[in-house]
Amino acid sequence: MAASGATRYDDPLRRTLMINRNEISGLILAGGRGTRMGGIDKGLQPHLGVPLAQHALNRLKPQVAALMLNANRNLPAYRDMGVPVWQDEMPDFPGPLAGMLAGLEHCRTPYLVTVPCDTPNFPDDLVARLAEGLASNDADMATAYTREAKEMRAQPVFCLMKVSLCENLRAFIASGERKTGLFAARNNGAKVMFDDAAAFANANTLGELAELQINPRQP
Repeated sequence: MAASGATRYDDPLRRTLMINRNEISGLILAGGRGTRMGGIDKGLQPHLGVPLAQHALNRLKPQVAALMLNANRNLPAYRDMGVPVWQDEMPDFPGPLAGMLAGLEHCRTPYLVTVPCDTPNFPDDLVARLAEGLASNDADMATAYTREAKEMRAQPVFCLMKVSLCENLRAFIASGERKTGLFAARNNGAKVMFDDAAAFANANTLGELAELQINPRQP
């Protein structure tokens, strides 16, 4: 175990999926306003010729039993990606927690893992490591963390959670709360440390998206 309660993996042999892959569905979060991109639909922006949301789907597919998308605009384009697409039930783009709630409501497995649409190079063992962290800490959800400048930094929308948290999340959002990290803190959340912070580089702006094109990581 690392400090601050984070699960750390120095030995690859320890990366055993304690929760079976068939018990986990994956949700790509693409329902935001894209404000920092000028209001355009972030998940449909091309990265190496492929929409960002499709990159996320391709990377998550081998790690889970089923896939879904959360989107609130351009639904036909997202449905063309070949997976179910669910909108927020709540109006006015209330944030990623609303997308997570939509995923939990439609999930048919005991666990749901969520990833944002704007991070095309997230780890290909993300789900296995979150599952290990959740199980070994007897937690209800597990969130990815990285270390930057010796500080732990939460990657709060990279999380694995029990579907039984659905009503807790609904009540949390209804109370006016919007912070994913606070929800984890109130619901027996585990912290899972990832050493490769660059794998979590995201494209919040068109400039950041352009940066990802310059030195793309190999799949």
